[in-house]
Amino acid sequence: LTGIVYLMKKLAGGLFTLVSVSVFFLLLSTPRTVVLQGQFANGQIDTQDSVFARVVSLLYAPEAYRPSSLKNISATQSNNGKKDIEKQPQLQNPPSIAKALYVTGWSAGSRDKMTSLINIIESRGLNAVVIDIKDYSGYVSYAMDVPEVKASGAEGEIKILKPNELIKRLHDKNIYVIGRVTVFQDPILAKAHPEWALQNKTTGKLWLDNHKLAWLDPAGKPTWDYIVSIAKDALGRGFDEINFDYIRFASDGKLGEISFPFWQKTRTNADLTRTGAETKREVIKNFFAYLRQQMPDAKLSADIFGLATVDTWDDLGIGQVLEDAYQYFDYVCPMVYPSHYAAGTLDYKNPADHPYEIIKYSMDKALERLKNYEFGIMNNGTTTIVTTTTTTTTTHNSSFSIRNSKLRPWLQVFDLGAVYTPAMVQKQIQATEDAFASSTASSTALGAGQYYGGWLLWDPANNYKSFR
Repeated sequence: LTGIVYLMKKLAGGLFTLVSVSVFFLLLSTPRTVVLQGQFANGQIDTQDSVFARVVSLLYAPEAYRPSSLKNISATQSNNGKKDIEKQPQLQNPPSIAKALYVTGWSAGSRDKMTSLINIIESRGLNAVVIDIKDYSGYVSYAMDVPEVKASGAEGEIKILKPNELIKRLHDKNIYVIGRVTVFQDPILAKAHPEWALQNKTTGKLWLDNHKLAWLDPAGKPTWDYIVSIAKDALGRGFDEINFDYIRFASDGKLGEISFPFWQKTRTNADLTRTGAETKREVIKNFFAYLRQQMPDAKLSADIFGLATVDTWDDLGIGQVLEDAYQYFDYVCPMVYPSHYAAGTLDYKNPADHPYEIIKYSMDKALERLKNYEFGIMNNGTTTIVTTTTTTTTTHNSSFSIRNSKLRPWLQVFDLGAVYTPAMVQKQIQATEDAFASSTASSTALGAGQYYGGWLLWDPANNYKSFR
Protein backbone atom coordinates (compact mmCIF):
# COMPACT_ATOMS: atom_id res chain seq x y z
CA LEU A 1 0.00 0.00 0.00
CA THR A 2 2.84 2.36 0.87
CA GLY A 3 4.36 1.72 -2.55
CA ILE A 4 1.06 2.51 -4.27
CA VAL A 5 0.69 5.77 -2.33
CA TYR A 6 4.26 6.74 -3.22
CA LEU A 7 3.60 5.98 -6.89
CA MET A 8 0.41 8.04 -6.87
CA LYS A 9 2.27 11.00 -5.35
CA LYS A 10 4.97 10.77 -8.02
CA LEU A 11 2.38 10.64 -10.79
CA ALA A 12 0.54 13.63 -9.33
CA GLY A 13 3.80 15.55 -9.07
CA GLY A 14 4.68 14.72 -12.65
CA LEU A 15 1.24 15.81 -13.85
CA PHE A 16 1.58 19.10 -11.95
CA THR A 17 4.99 19.68 -13.55
CA LEU A 18 3.64 18.87 -17.00
CA VAL A 19 0.71 21.25 -16.57
CA SER A 20 3.00 23.98 -15.22
CA VAL A 21 5.40 23.67 -18.14
CA SER A 22 2.51 23.64 -20.62
CA VAL A 23 1.03 26.79 -19.08
CA PHE A 24 4.44 28.46 -19.18
CA PHE A 25 4.91 27.82 -22.88
CA LEU A 26 1.31 28.80 -23.58
CA LEU A 27 1.91 32.14 -21.88
CA LEU A 28 5.23 32.53 -23.68
CA SER A 29 3.59 32.18 -27.09
CA THR A 30 0.44 34.15 -26.30
CA PRO A 31 0.19 37.28 -28.48
CA ARG A 32 1.09 40.36 -26.45
CA THR A 33 0.23 43.02 -28.98
CA VAL A 34 -2.08 45.81 -27.96
CA VAL A 35 -5.79 45.89 -28.61
CA LEU A 36 -6.52 48.74 -30.98
CA GLN A 37 -9.03 51.59 -30.71
CA GLY A 38 -6.60 53.72 -28.75
CA GLN A 39 -5.84 51.45 -25.81
CA PHE A 40 -2.30 51.24 -24.52
CA ALA A 41 -2.94 47.71 -23.19
CA ASN A 42 0.45 46.00 -22.96
CA GLY A 43 2.29 48.90 -24.56
CA GLN A 44 4.46 51.33 -22.65
CA ILE A 45 5.27 55.01 -22.92
CA ASP A 46 8.57 55.74 -24.62
CA THR A 47 9.96 58.88 -22.99
CA GLN A 48 13.01 58.80 -25.26
CA ASP A 49 11.13 60.28 -28.22
CA SER A 50 8.25 62.53 -27.20
CA VAL A 51 5.72 62.73 -24.43
CA PHE A 52 3.00 60.99 -26.43
CA ALA A 53 5.14 58.34 -28.08
CA ARG A 54 4.68 54.73 -27.09
CA VAL A 55 6.21 51.34 -27.59
CA VAL A 56 3.93 48.41 -28.32
CA SER A 57 4.70 44.92 -27.09
CA LEU A 58 5.19 43.28 -30.46
CA LEU A 59 5.35 39.53 -30.79
CA TYR A 60 8.17 38.21 -32.97
CA ALA A 61 7.54 35.50 -35.54
CA PRO A 62 9.62 32.36 -35.01
CA GLU A 63 12.94 32.90 -36.75
CA ALA A 64 14.94 30.53 -38.94
CA TYR A 65 15.91 27.31 -37.21
CA ARG A 66 19.60 26.62 -36.89
CA PRO A 67 20.34 22.96 -37.71
CA SER A 68 21.55 20.86 -34.79
CA SER A 69 24.28 19.38 -36.98
CA LEU A 70 26.01 21.81 -39.29
CA LYS A 71 28.18 19.01 -40.71
CA ASN A 72 25.12 17.22 -42.09
CA ILE A 73 23.98 20.38 -43.82
CA SER A 74 27.36 21.22 -45.34
CA ALA A 75 27.74 17.65 -46.56
CA THR A 76 24.66 18.01 -48.74
CA GLN A 77 25.94 21.06 -50.59
CA SER A 78 27.93 18.98 -53.07
CA ASN A 79 30.79 21.41 -53.50
CA ASN A 80 33.05 18.75 -55.07
CA GLY A 81 35.93 21.20 -55.04
CA LYS A 82 34.47 23.14 -57.95
CA LYS A 83 34.19 26.90 -58.02
CA ASP A 84 30.90 28.69 -58.37
CA ILE A 85 29.71 29.57 -61.87
CA GLU A 86 29.61 33.12 -63.23
CA LYS A 87 27.23 35.71 -61.83
CA GLN A 88 23.76 35.45 -63.30
CA PRO A 89 21.45 37.94 -65.02
CA GLN A 90 18.17 38.68 -63.35
CA LEU A 91 15.07 36.81 -64.42
CA GLN A 92 13.56 38.00 -67.67
CA ASN A 93 9.87 38.88 -67.48
CA PRO A 94 9.63 38.59 -63.68
CA PRO A 95 6.14 38.07 -62.23
CA SER A 96 4.30 41.12 -60.92
CA ILE A 97 2.44 38.83 -58.52
CA ALA A 98 4.83 36.69 -56.48
CA LYS A 99 3.68 33.60 -54.60
CA ALA A 100 6.64 32.52 -52.56
CA LEU A 101 8.05 30.22 -49.92
CA TYR A 102 10.52 31.49 -47.33
CA VAL A 103 13.80 29.56 -47.46
CA THR A 104 16.55 29.74 -44.85
CA GLY A 105 20.18 29.96 -45.84
CA TRP A 106 20.66 26.42 -44.53
CA SER A 107 17.88 25.06 -46.75
CA ALA A 108 19.11 27.03 -49.75
CA GLY A 109 22.58 25.52 -49.30
CA SER A 110 21.26 21.97 -49.38
CA ARG A 111 20.66 20.61 -52.89
CA ASP A 112 18.34 17.89 -51.60
CA LYS A 113 16.27 20.34 -49.56
CA MET A 114 15.97 22.71 -52.49
CA THR A 115 14.79 19.84 -54.67
CA SER A 116 11.99 19.22 -52.18
CA LEU A 117 11.04 22.90 -52.01
CA ILE A 118 11.11 23.29 -55.79
CA ASN A 119 8.73 20.33 -56.03
CA ILE A 120 6.32 22.12 -53.69
CA ILE A 121 6.62 25.32 -55.71
CA GLU A 122 5.89 23.57 -58.99
CA SER A 123 3.10 21.36 -57.68
CA ARG A 124 1.25 24.22 -55.97
CA GLY A 125 1.59 26.81 -58.72
CA LEU A 126 4.03 29.10 -56.90
CA ASN A 127 6.65 31.17 -58.70
CA ALA A 128 9.08 32.65 -56.15
CA VAL A 129 11.33 32.07 -53.14
CA VAL A 130 12.58 34.39 -50.39
CA ILE A 131 16.10 33.30 -49.39
CA ASP A 132 18.01 34.60 -46.39
CA ILE A 133 21.06 36.59 -47.45
CA LYS A 134 21.65 37.82 -43.89
CA ASP A 135 19.44 36.48 -41.11
CA TYR A 136 18.72 37.50 -37.52
CA SER A 137 22.09 36.11 -36.37
CA GLY A 138 23.99 38.70 -38.40
CA TYR A 139 25.77 36.02 -40.41
CA VAL A 140 25.55 36.20 -44.20
CA SER A 141 24.59 33.07 -46.10
CA TYR A 142 27.34 33.11 -48.71
CA ALA A 143 30.83 34.57 -49.16
CA MET A 144 30.52 38.08 -50.56
CA ASP A 145 32.73 40.42 -52.52
CA VAL A 146 32.31 43.00 -49.77
CA PRO A 147 35.39 43.89 -47.66
CA GLU A 148 33.25 45.29 -44.82
CA VAL A 149 31.38 41.99 -44.53
CA LYS A 150 34.57 39.95 -44.43
CA ALA A 151 36.09 42.27 -41.84
CA SER A 152 33.03 42.07 -39.57
CA GLY A 153 33.18 38.31 -39.18
CA ALA A 154 29.76 37.90 -40.81
CA GLU A 155 31.10 35.09 -43.04
CA GLY A 156 31.59 32.85 -40.02
CA GLU A 157 28.71 30.53 -40.96
CA ILE A 158 28.64 30.12 -44.73
CA LYS A 159 25.52 28.19 -45.71
CA ILE A 160 25.40 28.56 -49.51
CA LEU A 161 28.68 27.60 -51.13
CA LYS A 162 27.66 28.40 -54.70
CA PRO A 163 25.01 31.14 -54.74
CA ASN A 164 25.33 31.84 -58.46
CA GLU A 165 24.65 28.21 -59.29
CA LEU A 166 21.64 28.24 -56.97
CA ILE A 167 20.21 31.31 -58.69
CA LYS A 168 20.66 29.70 -62.11
CA ARG A 169 18.93 26.54 -60.93
CA LEU A 170 15.93 28.56 -59.77
CA HIS A 171 15.86 30.83 -62.81
CA ASP A 172 15.95 27.77 -65.08
CA LYS A 173 12.67 26.80 -63.41
CA ASN A 174 11.40 30.36 -63.99
CA ILE A 175 11.38 30.97 -60.22
CA TYR A 176 11.75 34.58 -59.05
CA VAL A 177 14.50 34.88 -56.42
CA ILE A 178 14.12 37.37 -53.55
CA GLY A 179 16.99 37.91 -51.13
CA ARG A 180 16.04 38.71 -47.51
CA VAL A 181 18.30 40.98 -45.45
CA THR A 182 17.75 41.63 -41.75
CA VAL A 183 18.87 45.15 -40.98
CA PHE A 184 19.16 46.71 -37.53
CA GLN A 185 19.13 43.55 -35.42
CA ASP A 186 22.65 42.25 -36.01
CA PRO A 187 24.81 40.79 -33.19
CA ILE A 188 27.78 40.23 -35.54
CA LEU A 189 28.05 43.80 -36.79
CA ALA A 190 27.34 45.16 -33.30
CA LYS A 191 30.27 43.16 -31.91
CA ALA A 192 32.56 44.23 -34.74
CA HIS A 193 31.53 47.89 -34.45
CA PRO A 194 30.17 48.57 -30.95
CA GLU A 195 30.46 52.28 -31.71
CA TRP A 196 27.57 51.82 -34.18
CA ALA A 197 25.44 49.74 -31.80
CA LEU A 198 22.95 50.40 -29.04
CA GLN A 199 24.75 50.70 -25.71
CA ASN A 200 23.57 49.98 -22.20
CA LYS A 201 23.99 53.34 -20.51
CA THR A 202 24.28 51.66 -17.11
CA THR A 203 26.92 49.06 -17.90
CA GLY A 204 28.57 50.69 -20.92
CA LYS A 205 28.33 47.37 -22.78
CA LEU A 206 26.18 46.40 -25.74
CA TRP A 207 22.47 46.70 -25.05
CA LEU A 208 20.62 43.39 -25.56
CA ASP A 209 16.93 42.77 -26.14
CA ASN A 210 14.87 40.10 -24.41
CA HIS A 211 16.29 37.52 -26.81
CA LYS A 212 19.86 38.53 -25.83
CA LEU A 213 20.48 39.97 -29.28
CA ALA A 214 22.28 43.24 -30.07
CA TRP A 215 20.98 46.03 -32.31
CA LEU A 216 22.50 48.79 -34.39
CA ASP A 217 21.44 52.40 -34.02
CA PRO A 218 18.95 52.91 -36.91
CA ALA A 219 20.24 56.46 -37.40
CA GLY A 220 23.82 55.34 -38.06
CA LYS A 221 24.82 55.91 -41.67
CA PRO A 222 27.75 53.42 -41.47
CA THR A 223 25.17 50.70 -40.88
CA TRP A 224 23.12 51.98 -43.82
CA ASP A 225 26.17 51.68 -46.10
CA TYR A 226 26.90 48.17 -44.80
CA ILE A 227 23.36 47.05 -45.67
CA VAL A 228 23.48 48.67 -49.10
CA SER A 229 26.77 46.92 -49.91
CA ILE A 230 25.19 43.54 -49.09
CA ALA A 231 22.12 44.29 -51.18
CA LYS A 232 24.20 45.42 -54.16
CA ASP A 233 26.32 42.28 -54.00
CA ALA A 234 23.19 40.13 -54.14
CA LEU A 235 21.66 42.11 -56.99
CA GLY A 236 24.90 41.78 -58.92
CA ARG A 237 24.71 37.98 -58.61
CA GLY A 238 21.23 37.76 -60.09
CA PHE A 239 18.91 38.07 -57.10
CA ASP A 240 15.79 39.62 -58.59
CA GLU A 241 14.71 41.61 -55.54
CA ILE A 242 15.96 42.54 -52.08
CA ASN A 243 13.59 42.20 -49.12
CA PHE A 244 14.49 44.20 -45.99
CA ASP A 245 13.41 43.04 -42.53
CA TYR A 246 13.97 44.44 -39.02
CA ILE A 247 13.89 47.96 -40.44
CA ARG A 248 12.88 49.53 -37.15
CA PHE A 249 13.88 50.51 -33.65
CA ALA A 250 14.09 47.81 -30.98
CA SER A 251 10.74 47.03 -29.36
CA ASP A 252 11.44 44.73 -26.41
CA GLY A 253 13.81 44.68 -23.49
CA LYS A 254 14.78 47.45 -21.09
CA LEU A 255 14.37 50.30 -23.56
CA GLY A 256 15.05 52.96 -20.93
CA GLU A 257 18.62 51.71 -20.64
CA ILE A 258 19.46 52.32 -24.30
CA SER A 259 22.11 54.84 -25.26
CA PHE A 260 22.12 55.75 -28.97
CA PRO A 261 25.46 56.72 -30.54
CA PHE A 262 23.83 58.47 -33.52
CA TRP A 263 20.18 59.23 -32.88
CA GLN A 264 19.53 62.64 -31.35
CA LYS A 265 16.45 62.20 -29.21
CA THR A 266 13.82 64.66 -28.06
CA ARG A 267 13.90 64.79 -24.27
CA THR A 268 11.27 67.48 -23.71
CA ASN A 269 8.40 66.20 -21.57
CA ALA A 270 6.98 69.56 -20.49
CA ASP A 271 5.58 70.24 -23.95
CA LEU A 272 5.89 69.03 -27.54
CA THR A 273 8.57 71.52 -28.55
CA ARG A 274 10.96 69.99 -31.02
CA THR A 275 14.64 70.72 -30.60
CA GLY A 276 15.74 69.74 -34.08
CA ALA A 277 15.98 66.06 -33.19
CA GLU A 278 14.56 63.46 -35.52
CA THR A 279 11.68 61.27 -34.45
CA LYS A 280 11.92 57.51 -34.83
CA ARG A 281 9.62 57.72 -37.80
CA GLU A 282 11.84 60.28 -39.51
CA VAL A 283 14.92 58.11 -38.95
CA ILE A 284 13.31 55.05 -40.54
CA LYS A 285 11.81 57.06 -43.39
CA ASN A 286 15.22 58.59 -44.13
CA PHE A 287 16.69 55.10 -44.24
CA PHE A 288 13.98 54.06 -46.73
CA ALA A 289 14.87 57.07 -48.88
CA TYR A 290 18.58 56.21 -48.71
CA LEU A 291 17.97 52.67 -49.91
CA ARG A 292 16.03 53.97 -52.90
CA GLN A 293 18.66 56.63 -53.63
CA GLN A 294 21.44 54.04 -53.63
CA MET A 295 19.48 51.49 -55.68
CA PRO A 296 17.09 53.57 -57.80
CA ASP A 297 16.25 50.89 -60.35
CA ALA A 298 16.27 47.79 -58.14
CA LYS A 299 13.21 45.88 -57.02
CA LEU A 300 13.01 46.49 -53.27
CA SER A 301 10.52 45.33 -50.66
CA ALA A 302 10.02 46.07 -46.96
CA ASP A 303 8.67 43.92 -44.14
CA ILE A 304 6.57 45.74 -41.56
CA PHE A 305 4.56 44.60 -38.58
CA GLY A 306 0.99 43.57 -39.35
CA LEU A 307 -0.31 46.00 -36.77
CA ALA A 308 1.00 48.85 -38.93
CA THR A 309 -1.83 48.15 -41.37
CA VAL A 310 -4.59 48.86 -38.86
CA ASP A 311 -2.96 50.99 -36.17
CA THR A 312 -3.93 54.67 -36.31
CA TRP A 313 -1.90 55.89 -33.37
CA ASP A 314 1.57 56.62 -34.64
CA ASP A 315 4.61 54.57 -35.64
CA LEU A 316 4.09 51.76 -33.08
CA GLY A 317 7.03 53.25 -31.20
CA ILE A 318 9.45 51.63 -33.66
CA GLY A 319 9.42 54.10 -36.56
CA GLN A 320 7.22 52.12 -38.96
CA VAL A 321 4.43 53.99 -40.79
CA LEU A 322 2.74 52.23 -43.69
CA GLU A 323 2.60 55.26 -46.00
CA ASP A 324 6.33 55.89 -45.61
CA ALA A 325 7.07 52.43 -46.98
CA TYR A 326 4.66 52.94 -49.89
CA GLN A 327 6.72 55.90 -51.05
CA TYR A 328 10.00 54.04 -51.49
CA PHE A 329 9.40 50.32 -52.02
CA ASP A 330 8.04 48.33 -54.93
CA TYR A 331 6.42 45.89 -52.53
CA VAL A 332 5.30 46.38 -48.92
CA CYS A 333 5.02 43.12 -46.98
CA PRO A 334 2.96 43.35 -43.78
CA MET A 335 3.53 40.39 -41.45
CA VAL A 336 -0.17 39.82 -40.84
CA TYR A 337 0.18 36.59 -38.86
CA PRO A 338 -3.15 36.04 -37.07
CA SER A 339 -1.31 34.78 -33.96
CA HIS A 340 0.23 38.24 -33.54
CA TYR A 341 -3.05 40.08 -32.93
CA ALA A 342 -4.15 40.58 -29.33
CA ALA A 343 -7.14 38.94 -27.76
CA GLY A 344 -10.12 41.18 -28.45
CA THR A 345 -9.16 42.11 -32.00
CA LEU A 346 -12.44 42.07 -33.95
CA ASP A 347 -13.93 40.74 -30.68
CA TYR A 348 -12.14 37.41 -31.10
CA LYS A 349 -10.84 35.81 -27.92
CA ASN A 350 -8.09 34.08 -29.93
CA PRO A 351 -7.50 35.78 -33.31
CA ALA A 352 -5.24 32.91 -34.38
CA ASP A 353 -8.36 30.76 -34.72
CA HIS A 354 -9.80 33.17 -37.32
CA PRO A 355 -7.20 33.49 -40.09
CA TYR A 356 -9.58 34.59 -42.85
CA GLU A 357 -11.17 37.40 -40.86
CA ILE A 358 -7.90 38.77 -39.46
CA ILE A 359 -6.10 38.75 -42.82
CA LYS A 360 -9.07 40.26 -44.67
CA TYR A 361 -9.42 43.00 -42.05
CA SER A 362 -5.71 43.91 -42.19
CA MET A 363 -5.41 43.84 -45.95
CA ASP A 364 -8.60 45.85 -46.44
CA LYS A 365 -7.15 48.55 -44.19
CA ALA A 366 -3.72 48.46 -45.85
CA LEU A 367 -5.26 48.67 -49.31
CA GLU A 368 -7.52 51.54 -48.31
CA ARG A 369 -4.54 53.49 -46.97
CA LEU A 370 -2.48 52.81 -50.09
CA LYS A 371 -5.25 53.95 -52.41
CA ASN A 372 -5.96 57.07 -50.38
CA TYR A 373 -2.24 57.85 -50.27
CA GLU A 374 -1.87 57.72 -54.05
CA PHE A 375 -5.23 59.38 -54.68
CA GLY A 376 -4.17 62.39 -52.60
CA ILE A 377 -0.89 62.77 -54.45
CA MET A 378 -2.47 62.55 -57.88
CA ASN A 379 -5.16 65.10 -57.06
CA ASN A 380 -3.42 67.80 -55.06
CA GLY A 381 0.23 66.81 -54.72
CA THR A 382 -0.05 66.26 -50.97
CA THR A 383 -0.08 63.32 -48.62
CA THR A 384 -2.03 63.57 -45.37
CA ILE A 385 -1.57 60.94 -42.68
CA VAL A 386 -3.97 61.22 -39.76
CA THR A 387 -3.26 59.39 -36.51
CA THR A 388 -4.88 59.65 -33.12
CA THR A 389 -2.21 62.05 -31.89
CA THR A 390 -1.09 63.91 -35.01
CA THR A 391 -1.98 64.97 -38.53
CA THR A 392 0.96 65.13 -40.95
CA THR A 393 0.58 66.75 -44.37
CA THR A 394 3.44 66.57 -46.88
CA THR A 395 3.48 68.71 -50.03
CA HIS A 396 5.48 67.08 -52.81
CA ASN A 397 7.40 69.03 -55.45
CA SER A 398 6.92 68.53 -59.16
CA SER A 399 9.75 65.99 -59.35
CA PHE A 400 8.06 63.65 -56.89
CA SER A 401 7.02 60.37 -58.50
CA ILE A 402 4.67 57.74 -57.15
CA ARG A 403 6.39 54.42 -56.51
CA ASN A 404 3.38 52.37 -57.71
CA SER A 405 3.88 50.20 -54.65
CA LYS A 406 2.08 46.89 -54.29
CA LEU A 407 1.01 44.96 -51.19
CA ARG A 408 2.35 41.45 -50.65
CA PRO A 409 1.71 40.11 -47.12
CA TRP A 410 3.55 37.47 -45.14
CA LEU A 411 1.16 34.66 -44.16
CA GLN A 412 1.42 32.22 -41.26
CA VAL A 413 2.42 28.59 -41.85
CA PHE A 414 3.73 27.95 -38.32
CA ASP A 415 1.89 26.80 -35.21
CA LEU A 416 1.42 29.66 -32.77
CA GLY A 417 -1.85 30.43 -31.05
CA ALA A 418 -3.37 27.55 -32.99
CA VAL A 419 -2.30 24.52 -34.99
CA TYR A 420 -2.14 25.77 -38.55
CA THR A 421 -3.75 23.22 -40.85
CA PRO A 422 -3.71 23.32 -44.66
CA ALA A 423 -7.25 24.71 -44.54
CA MET A 424 -6.13 27.61 -42.30
CA VAL A 425 -3.25 28.47 -44.61
CA GLN A 426 -5.61 28.41 -47.57
CA LYS A 427 -8.03 30.73 -45.74
CA GLN A 428 -5.25 33.32 -45.43
CA ILE A 429 -4.51 33.11 -49.13
CA GLN A 430 -8.20 33.42 -49.95
CA ALA A 431 -8.56 36.43 -47.63
CA THR A 432 -5.64 38.16 -49.35
CA GLU A 433 -7.04 37.57 -52.80
CA ASP A 434 -10.56 38.57 -51.72
CA ALA A 435 -9.27 41.88 -50.34
CA PHE A 436 -7.94 42.87 -53.73
CA ALA A 437 -10.93 41.51 -55.61
CA SER A 438 -13.33 43.57 -53.51
CA SER A 439 -14.35 47.08 -54.55
CA THR A 440 -15.41 47.97 -51.01
CA ALA A 441 -11.87 48.36 -49.69
CA SER A 442 -11.85 52.07 -50.46
CA SER A 443 -14.18 54.91 -51.28
CA THR A 444 -11.95 56.08 -54.13
CA ALA A 445 -12.60 55.24 -57.74
CA LEU A 446 -9.27 53.50 -58.19
CA GLY A 447 -9.29 49.78 -58.82
CA ALA A 448 -7.81 47.38 -56.27
CA GLY A 449 -6.17 44.83 -58.55
CA GLN A 450 -3.28 47.08 -59.53
CA TYR A 451 -2.04 47.01 -55.92
CA TYR A 452 -1.94 43.22 -55.60
CA GLY A 453 1.60 41.89 -55.31
CA GLY A 454 0.90 38.30 -54.20
CA TRP A 455 1.78 36.65 -50.88
CA LEU A 456 4.70 35.07 -49.02
CA LEU A 457 4.53 31.98 -46.78
CA TRP A 458 6.59 31.90 -43.58
CA ASP A 459 7.59 28.63 -41.94
CA PRO A 460 10.89 28.98 -40.07
CA ALA A 461 11.55 25.23 -40.39
CA ASN A 462 10.82 25.24 -44.14
CA ASN A 463 8.72 22.09 -43.83
CA TYR A 464 5.53 23.54 -45.33
CA LYS A 465 3.59 20.48 -44.23
CA SER A 466 0.52 22.73 -43.90
CA PHE A 467 0.78 23.74 -47.53
CA ARG A 468 1.44 20.50 -49.38
